[in-house]
Amino acid sequence: MSGAVQNLYLCGVGGQGIGLLTETLGQACLKAGHVIHGCDTHGLAQRGGTVISHLRLGEGVFTPRIPEGEAHVVIALERLEGLRAAQSHLRDGGALLYYDAVYQPVAVRMGQARYPDVAAIDAAVAAKRGALHRVFVDGLEDPRMQNSALLGRLAALGLVPGVDVAVAEAAIRSAAPPAALEANLAVFRKAAAVG
Repeated sequence: MSGAVQNLYLCGVGGQGIGLLTETLGQACLKAGHVIHGCDTHGLAQRGGTVISHLRLGEGVFTPRIPEGEAHVVIALERLEGLRAAQSHLRDGGALLYYDAVYQPVAVRMGQARYPDVAAIDAAVAAKRGALHRVFVDGLEDPRMQNSALLGRLAALGLVPGVDVAVAEAAIRSAAPPAALEANLAVFRKAAAVG
């Protein structure tokens, strides 16, 4: 698949599974026929810090990093990181897809800062004239499966050309650990059904 460049910016907190989500989405993009370029930035991920992955689709991409304000889709595994990414990397008219999980940073826990509410993320996306998609699965037994929920909704919404539910499910079958495959597929299908 060729065509215009599409930029996918993924973010979350260390330990949430951004690496696996990026790997799975990258495989789905390859199955859909895209040329992809990507890189990760980890910072203090092992201490609950921000983890960011860049995936750029299309020919004519010369660097894997997405410039600020150029992400067509921001995919966030946590509300605060979704807000930050919407403000820094979401392009005008782009889409923010976020899992509504809350991981309070130390400054919030110490009372030195306030955690953003849903209205703040709504306002940030509205300022970019973008589309906002909140994902939350009731009764999710393992929070590490939030990435499967995001991928299910992403595929159902058709936010990445060629990455439909069947293509994304095939990518999960390739990337998920065998012992957790059926549970991840159940979460993926539940989130996709809402889409």
